[in-house]
Amino acid sequence: MKSLAFPLCATALALVVAGQAQARDYGQHGTVWPVIEPDLLAQIQARLLHLEKTGETAKLNEELKRRTIARVNRPTPVAGIALASMVRRWSFDPTITVDADIKDDKGRTIITRGTRVNPLDTVPLRAPLVFLDGDDKAQIDWALARYGRSAAKFILVDGAPLELMKAKQRRFYFDQGGKLSEHFAIHAVPAVVEQQGRQLLVTEQPPKIIPARSS
Repeated sequence: MKSLAFPLCATALALVVAGQAQARDYGQHGTVWPVIEPDLLAQIQARLLHLEKTGETAKLNEELKRRTIARVNRPTPVAGIALASMVRRWSFDPTITVDADIKDDKGRTIITRGTRVNPLDTVPLRAPLVFLDGDDKAQIDWALARYGRSAAKFILVDGAPLELMKAKQRRFYFDQGGKLSEHFAIHAVPAVVEQQGRQLLVTEQPPKIIPARSS
């Protein structure tokens, strides 16, 4: 046992000496400069005060207001939509597969994971969806002649919906970001989405004016 005591004591002493050596104060070498960091919030506040004093804030607000109004009056057109030159028709199945259990407000499972659900079984498409280029008078005239007296929803992929609503006294929607066109794989307008049984029928067709029926 004595033979082990010396190495252990020597090792402990070495660690203490090493610790003291690492903690030694070596003094100051060279010039040390204080760290100076500008206050970011103070800089922002100074910049805002400068903009306000010079009238730039008012100009920026007016420009933002102008651009917002312009975007509302004329949203960004949906890219990749052409004028229909021929009739193209296909079926669209809206059935989805539920990827997680759906529970009611009491925690009871009402639809289990993996179940295939067709939304049309509970929420039918009560009126056609009519996709149009609002800048094409022929398409607007065609849509009004064919669906003007129905509850069809007119959805623009280009044009000014508010201006058309005022001129035609009918509600117009806009396919923001082209989400609906992409969902139904629509590449040309006019296009109509209608329910046909448990599926949707999508039709792209040239705008041919239908004569008004005589009363």
